[in-house]
Order: sequence, then structure tokens, then C-alpha cells
Amino acid sequence: MITKRCLIIYNEPAPDALPDELDVLDQVNFIDSTLQTLGYTVERRGITDDFFRETARIAGEDYEFVFNLVESLGQKAEILYFIPALLNMHHIPYTGCPVEAAFITGSKVLARRIMKANGIPVAGGYKVSEAGQLVKGRNYILKPVWEDGSLGITEESVFTFDGTVPEIVKGKNDRHWFIEDFIDGREFNVSVKSGPDGPEVLPPAEMTFVGYPDDMPRIVSWKAKWEEDTFQYDNSMRNFPDDLSERLIKNIREAVLACWHTFGLRGYARVDMRVDADENVYVLEANANPCISPDSGFISAAVHAGYSHAEVISHIINDLNK
Repeated sequence: MITKRCLIIYNEPAPDALPDELDVLDQVNFIDSTLQTLGYTVERRGITDDFFRETARIAGEDYEFVFNLVESLGQKAEILYFIPALLNMHHIPYTGCPVEAAFITGSKVLARRIMKANGIPVAGGYKVSEAGQLVKGRNYILKPVWEDGSLGITEESVFTFDGTVPEIVKGKNDRHWFIEDFIDGREFNVSVKSGPDGPEVLPPAEMTFVGYPDDMPRIVSWKAKWEEDTFQYDNSMRNFPDDLSERLIKNIREAVLACWHTFGLRGYARVDMRVDADENVYVLEANANPCISPDSGFISAAVHAGYSHAEVISHIINDLNK
């Protein structure tokens, strides 16, 4: 009997890791147990700042594939694409999005530029150095260029421009921050996975903000995503609405598939978007290799669509980068 061996790699959390970084351990445990049900002998390895040598060692260890769960390196998302680049360089088959997609989508500013050039709808965007040119009375949101998991996003990130540069923007630079038109509407996280007939858009998940006061922006902030026992955490909830109009479903599906093909996504991904009162879709970002823990939006959407955990992971490993 031939043993099927695979390796899970992930970013080794630092001693002072924040909740978003520790979440990768839940993903590792979930993927490990699911791969075992599929008949694989599974090993796991944390990747550190010594990633160049650590990845090179994998090349000589004869794994069938590597399940790549590395989300950052040295707590820096800017170099996320280094791992798929090194796996690619060493001809190691790996799951998820290829190096090109990881690089492009890693920068929200670069991804926005490419989406706009390809007709994918995005909200207006501005450099922080252009903050003085914003339109008085309009709402905007300050975002980090590189970070995911709502890192750097607070309720104060949303502001109304009154003609003067707000305090939250002062001291920020164009390399790490940008400003976006704030779409005051509904927010959807839409997962997509590979399948035997190509990419499959899973049921759209809407983020709902229950009981939010009028002066609190309805966004998935850091508190809403990670800080338990806060109002935002307790009152921001994911659900799968079954009453979306045909027009909205069409707009969502077209935007998601356009992101998949434009960025060359593979395996699994998630596209976050906001929708205005006229059901116009605005893509916020395309997430290559999104969180895949048991309670993640991606797995929740797949289960809602009727897939078992084993089926989802099988589809992902059937779309390896080789």
C-alpha cells in the first residue's frame, strides 16, 4: 500500500501573537484531521523568519503536496507571497492561490487598480497624501494597504470629511495606508472554490450589525472580528439570506468570477464587497487563501451549500499548483 504523505505549513505564531495570528492553529488542526479522513499521513511544520532554509528543506522530503496555511511572515503581510514563490521555485506542489495571485492581492491598492482596469466595480480610492482633496461632507474609510483580518480597522477609521484632514489620517504614509469612499450599505463575504467544472461561487454571506447605534459605522472592525465581550463582537453576525434579488445575485456572481479569473485564483478564495441602496456591488478586496478554520466564512458557506468538510478539502487539493 502506497502511503500518501502531505505537509501542512503555517506561520508559527509569535510569543506575543494577536488573536488573528493565533487563529491559524485552529486552521491547522482542522485541515490535519480532515486530510487524515481522506487517507493522508499528515505532518505539520511552523514557518518562521528562517523561511528560506525551511522551505528549501521541504524540497527533499518527498511529500505529495504542501497545504499552505502561511498567512504572514514575521507578522508582516507584505511578504506573504514569499512562501508560494519559494514553493514554486523548488517545484513543490502546493494548495491555494499561486504566487502571482498572492502578490497582487496582497496589496489592496494594486488589486484595486487591476480590478478597475478590468471593469470590476470598486469604490473610489485615494492616497493619504491626497486627503486634503476629499469632498466635504462625504464619508470615507482609512484602510491599511497590506494587512488582513481587519487589522488596523476601527470604528474611527470611518470619517466624514469636513474640509480638514482628520486626526486618524495624520502621520500615515501612502505605502501603508489609503482612503476609500465609504459605501454605506450592506456587506457581503462571498466564498468561491474550485470544482470539477471550474470555480463555484458559494452562497453569499451577509454581515449584519444588530442594534448598532446610528453613530457607529456598520463595518467588520477589529473589535467586531476578534475582541470577545465587546458590543461589536456580540452584535456583528454572519447569515445567509435567501431573499436576494436576481439582480443582486447576478451582480455578486459576476464580480466574484471576474476576480477569480482576473487574479488567477485557485483552490479557494473569498471576495468581500459592499452593496449600495441600488444594489450596485463594490468589491473591497479579493482574499487569496482566506481563513479556513471550521467556523470561518469560507467553510460556513461551503457547508451551507451542502458540502462536507472532506469534499471541500478534496476540491482544494485537486487544484494544486504543480
